[in-house]
Amino acid sequence: MDWRERITVDRSVCHGKACIKGTRIMVSIILENLADGVSKEEILKSYPSLNSDDIKAALVYAAELSRERLVSVKV
Repeated sequence: MDWRERITVDRSVCHGKACIKGTRIMVSIILENLADGVSKEEILKSYPSLNSDDIKAALVYAAELSRERLVSVKV
């Protein structure tokens, strides 16, 4: 999946945060929900303008970001 087909970054929308195209739903909101254990079905119910491909695109986007950045971890 090419996340660029579903995710956009526009300075005039949500302060330039990555959002699902055509919405003001930030990718970070989707990822936080998933991390908190919210099911895909619950996310789709809470955000009816989303579909399952939008959630998948958010995960693919996050995976790509994780390849590009190093996050320091305290041991």
